[in-house]
Amino acid sequence: MNGPLASPATQTRAPSGHEWWRGAVIYQVYPRSFSDANGDGVGDLPGITAHLDHIASLGVDAIWLSPFFTSPMKDFGYDVADYVGVDPIFGTIEDFDRLIARAHELGLQIIIDQVYAHTSDEHAWFQESRRDRTNSNADWYVWADAKPEGSPPSNWQSVFGGPAWTWDARRGQYYMHNFLSSQPQLNTRRPEVQDALLDAARFWLDRGVDGFRCDALNFSMHDPALTDNPPVTTPGKRTRPFDFQQHVHNQSQPEILDFLTRLRALTDSYDGDRFMVAEVVGDRSDEEMKAYTEGETRLQSAYGFLYLYADRLTPDLVRQGPAQWPGAPGEGWPSWAFSNHDAPRAMSRWAEGRDPKAFAEMALLLLIALRGNVFVYQGEELGLPQAEVPFERLVDPEAIANWPETLGRDGARTPMPWKTNDGFAGFSTVEPWLPVDPRHRILAVEAQETDPGSTLNLARRLIGLRRAHPALRLGSMTIREATEDLLLFERETEGETLLCVFNLGHADVAWSRPAGWSVVEAVNQPDARSGTLTPLSGLILAREA
Repeated sequence: MNGPLASPATQTRAPSGHEWWRGAVIYQVYPRSFSDANGDGVGDLPGITAHLDHIASLGVDAIWLSPFFTSPMKDFGYDVADYVGVDPIFGTIEDFDRLIARAHELGLQIIIDQVYAHTSDEHAWFQESRRDRTNSNADWYVWADAKPEGSPPSNWQSVFGGPAWTWDARRGQYYMHNFLSSQPQLNTRRPEVQDALLDAARFWLDRGVDGFRCDALNFSMHDPALTDNPPVTTPGKRTRPFDFQQHVHNQSQPEILDFLTRLRALTDSYDGDRFMVAEVVGDRSDEEMKAYTEGETRLQSAYGFLYLYADRLTPDLVRQGPAQWPGAPGEGWPSWAFSNHDAPRAMSRWAEGRDPKAFAEMALLLLIALRGNVFVYQGEELGLPQAEVPFERLVDPEAIANWPETLGRDGARTPMPWKTNDGFAGFSTVEPWLPVDPRHRILAVEAQETDPGSTLNLARRLIGLRRAHPALRLGSMTIREATEDLLLFERETEGETLLCVFNLGHADVAWSRPAGWSVVEAVNQPDARSGTLTPLSGLILAREA
């Protein structure tokens, strides 16, 4: 591990009487694209600190910071070269401390990414590991001999294309990587590797972070027998060799649960409610999310992908959420997002030519009405569409490799627009690392701040609504109707029942407000007594006493 582990005294926060994270609204900040304070075209920690008042004004409970660690940035921070270092492009550890202190002053919790599946090939651990087969870090990564004819040890394929094995002449072996070849796979089966990762987590907990998002968690252990993956039996669209296999041996091993128990024990040793959410992707993600969050000794929540890559928003899609997470005894707590830094923005996937503002606002109402934690991605409160990034400005390795079949992630990562008439939308004083989409300028924070009818001001109202109603934050969710366009569900907790009604379609839907219910919130529905729901309308009604 690079750098000293000295840190400020752990902050002690008195228990609040309930878990702050349960039912929370969490705002995701992608640091490269939030705000550039030093004029180099890349967002940084001081830029985030300068805009914490904006985030606090939304009424959210917490911020998730995507990686800001030391990294060569081949995968933009998810290739970590030092788990306890701040990359100079983002600032210094003192900048991070100031960010944490200001966030806590504003009542905001901070969770940060932890990447336990792999490091950068520039990490000191890997540099030592690849030197020979007998050094102190020799078994910290997944190494294997070639087959007799020189081919890789197994048929495993990487997410970003090509074999999940790269030859290294120093050791005369292959090393494994589920993603880029510059992201070698950690051998997290080794207790000493787990100890080092827990030391890194402890470093950030000591600095006051309130929890972790565990990136690509089900990729963190492999089958030590290196068994070949079987082929997919019912293939869908294939854009990568990775899509041809069932990923049962290169990931998703049962021993991951033992590591999660150790991680939970560490966070539980700190005062206050520390929160951890797992990112779990793949064909068996439903099963794995349940396992990773079961009981009181694993993670509290899992970050569901039900919505993030869905082509359409339909009542049946929403119905699947409570079906997956019915609230059974011992069950973990779900977390939902419509957009993030890895997925095209929801409005562009789902609007289907309909009014973008109306769609964005209906989607915000639906998101805050769901059971579980909800993640709002930066710019979602402004109704931003997916940005258009020309091929010559792409930087996402997956997008470049698979163009034009894979649109990639750059269009969701363009700079946050703060000002309408500023040269670079108030993000920076120089050309940003990704271009500003002209459509984003007119949706800038500055333009929406003073408009009472803006999406931004509606977002504040809706997040406040969730805070004010225990049924929305903590209640059960029961689907009452999910037809082609009409969606009705109830959120209920002791003493409060709310009825949530949405028309997700393109045309009016016949529906009359039932007797004994009063309107709490309405979006795109001028008259709740009209007998019809307009397209993209949403209502929340409370049962009258």
